[in-house]
Amino acid sequence: MRRRARCGWLSGSSAGGVVGDNSAMSAPRRATLSVIVPVGPGDDSWRTLLPDLAALPKDAELLLVAAPGQTPIDFMARAYALRCRTQWLQAPAGRAAQQNVGAAQAHGEVLWFVHADSRLSSATFAGLDRYLAAPHGLGFFDLRFLGDGPWAMRLNTLGAWIRSHWLRLPFGDQGFIIHADDFKRLGTFDINAEAGEDHALVWQARRFGVTLRALNVPLYTSARKYAGLGWWRVTWQHLVATWRQARRFSQPSPRNDASNQGGSWP
Repeated sequence: MRRRARCGWLSGSSAGGVVGDNSAMSAPRRATLSVIVPVGPGDDSWRTLLPDLAALPKDAELLLVAAPGQTPIDFMARAYALRCRTQWLQAPAGRAAQQNVGAAQAHGEVLWFVHADSRLSSATFAGLDRYLAAPHGLGFFDLRFLGDGPWAMRLNTLGAWIRSHWLRLPFGDQGFIIHADDFKRLGTFDINAEAGEDHALVWQARRFGVTLRALNVPLYTSARKYAGLGWWRVTWQHLVATWRQARRFSQPSPRNDASNQGGSWP
């Protein structure tokens, strides 16, 4: 059974970039939203992301999930102009476990998994608005890179588009968005998948007949890793890892249920 909505529209336009009808009387109903942001040890890139999330409506919720001892003591939601309910959670270290704990605590009908080093534009929120109007499938955004990496990142942008649109293999840095009921049905993120929990979820969606839904608007991410470690080295590592993971995750295998995925469901 689908969760009952608590009300809400993504409406109004203003500085945050949210688009929609300004009239609540005529606006179509939107599914309620929970945004889940896993925060790695020592990573403070979330501080740059939060001003973008100020565009979220009041009835959304924002869950930032960090490893034990990594929750900032100086956090104040109003410092980032956040209007929605915002909460820090703790989970075992690891993106899969942290995202699962966030999803287990979420109240929204729709879950949006956003990496901490992402940046969002008005176009991103327009795509989000369309998804909330018809919340079906595993949605993903078009990956774009910020200007903190080498010039050759243009090739990676093209490669990510080909991988996600032609090969139907979007990755987690493209901002997965999915109805909470479908996420539970897929068994949540596999905590045993090491660095490929997002890749594993895509193959699980294929097995369960959950549509991979391109939202055709950009979501930006940092390219600082390519600048620091070398473009060719990082690109080659990603290509090899993708090939190995595809071979592994495309094979039928039993999945742990939600109780073993790093979170418990109500």
